[in-house]
Amino acid sequence: MSVPGSFSVLRVLWLLSVFGTVLPLDGGMLFPQESSFREVKELNGLWDFRADGSPNRNEGFEKAWYKRRLTETGPVIEMPVPASYNDITQDPTLRDFIGWVWYEREVFVPARWISDEGTRVVLRVGSAHYYSIVWVNGEKVTEHEGGHLPFEAEISSLIRKEPTKPCRITIAVNNTLTLETLPPGTIQYMNDSSRYPDGFFVQNIDFDFFNYAGIHRSVLLYTTPKVHVDDISVETNFMDNTGLVRYKVSVQGGFNNTLNITLMDKDGHFVASSTGSSGGLKVVDVKLWWPYLMHENPGYLYSMKVRQHAHRHVGVFLQCDVYTLPVGIRTINVTNTQFLINNKPFYFHGVNKHEDSDIRGRGFDWPLIVKDFNLMKWLGVNSFRTSHYPYAEEILQMCDRHGIVVIDECPGVGIKDIRSFRNASLSHHLVVMDELVRRDKNHPSVVMWSVANEPASEMPPAEFYFKTLIEHTKALDQTRPVTYVTIAAADMDKGGPYVDVVCANSYFAWYFDQGRLDIIPLQLSTHFENWYRKYQRPIIQSEYGADAVPGLHMDPPMMFTEEYQNALLQSYHDVFDQKRNQYFVGELIWNFADFMTSQGIYRVVGNKKGIFTRQRQPKAAAFLLRKRYWRLANETGRLLPD
Repeated sequence: MSVPGSFSVLRVLWLLSVFGTVLPLDGGMLFPQESSFREVKELNGLWDFRADGSPNRNEGFEKAWYKRRLTETGPVIEMPVPASYNDITQDPTLRDFIGWVWYEREVFVPARWISDEGTRVVLRVGSAHYYSIVWVNGEKVTEHEGGHLPFEAEISSLIRKEPTKPCRITIAVNNTLTLETLPPGTIQYMNDSSRYPDGFFVQNIDFDFFNYAGIHRSVLLYTTPKVHVDDISVETNFMDNTGLVRYKVSVQGGFNNTLNITLMDKDGHFVASSTGSSGGLKVVDVKLWWPYLMHENPGYLYSMKVRQHAHRHVGVFLQCDVYTLPVGIRTINVTNTQFLINNKPFYFHGVNKHEDSDIRGRGFDWPLIVKDFNLMKWLGVNSFRTSHYPYAEEILQMCDRHGIVVIDECPGVGIKDIRSFRNASLSHHLVVMDELVRRDKNHPSVVMWSVANEPASEMPPAEFYFKTLIEHTKALDQTRPVTYVTIAAADMDKGGPYVDVVCANSYFAWYFDQGRLDIIPLQLSTHFENWYRKYQRPIIQSEYGADAVPGLHMDPPMMFTEEYQNALLQSYHDVFDQKRNQYFVGELIWNFADFMTSQGIYRVVGNKKGIFTRQRQPKAAAFLLRKRYWRLANETGRLLPD
């Protein structure tokens, strides 16, 4: 793939001067881990919970609920964390609640964390949807905009003020979406007093999944030494049988640091070492990171141990820290017709997903995640897109280990209103990409960034918006291609020239020409040919599919039956096979599993385009796709499953 030229870099620098809030992020966002010098305390479980049902949703701030125990402010209920709050109770008003909700929990901090002045104590929230404010013992420590990425605050000084008392953590979360949020939305007040009560309003959105809310990922307390490894960046390459790991380490909290870097193989054997905050590690007889079904040993990971010593003067050490980063050595390149991993053509045969399940909503759930990975490997899936927001870090870690390739998408979905292309929206979108790249830059499974899904990019402001966004993302990470996902050929007119890979969604014989399976070959083939002729980029079918109600059958096939879903997929597959040896590099079914949406006349308890039900039971299409994906894998030299 091409490297951004000087014009791109200058443009980004100019943008930093125009959009004052778009500044380099302070510090890293390494995933918390335990070591000889670090500890982690999970705060998952039952929290006190209260929704602010006041007319202006602002009573919690007006009466300063955070200054005392939440139980003293009024009635509370128990709420599990992590989980969406929407489906936990029998209260329909809570399921569709828009506004501020309040969580609180008291925890005891280990005495050694408090007594050791050389220990930092950090409070971290994996994600909370959408806007969050956090207090510790009644004092505000941080706030964060965005519902899918982690945020944290050091709270060492606060907990040492009253060392014998429990630590009271209060988190207020607001799921309101506006024209400047990602995803965007609008609040509409219904002022007809003959039809609606005073103050009645609805949240309007332009995306097809339920706006689940709450604390969706783990809340943690973790420690580091005061002088600590704050961030690590790695880039990898190889030539013949020699690998190269370039690294950069940031240390916070002090000076006069000594850094020792050691690379170990999967069995714990020494491979290479270096010193200093930046450098390179040479790996002889390198074992590359390969995708699942592309190699007999997929997902190979080395371990890079960063050991930091802080000292007052030469030979006298004050503090130590250790952080171990999994490293997969691989390369990504894109030509006009191919997507290359380790210089070999890679074909995406995968799925789109959602973080979505019964009861938990979007809440993190290990049993569900492991089940999904087992189902994906059973299917012969080698890739997925994080539609339509960043997924939990633990999911990407599993992808690294299992060799599942990821298109990492930000929450830029539903950008349909021209007012969402203004400077304030762009400024926030740039910050979100900063946070996403900062979090996920070291995952070998992440091979491409997606900056948006199905935006109204035919609108006049869209060209500047997406050109700026794509160039900014390329400047953040010059090792991965960038795309955004489009729904129609016209949509690519504004942003198409700037993407590295064309990702196309289409629903022929479903949303258009309903029931006419016979027109799919002509329309889809024309679709691809027009795109490639115009942009000369490899193409991925990033969404396609049809709703199927499980157990509904009819022959000849009719819409919403399992037979129709199968027939539609097969018609698409026939065209994919015609284009695969030209410029077509991948197919991602919509969707892996049925998922919840807002209520409406077009959805019967959610979107039914899954090849599995929401409870992860297969429809007929799952077996069709499994047969196809293992055939595709077998063409690259892998054997069919038993």
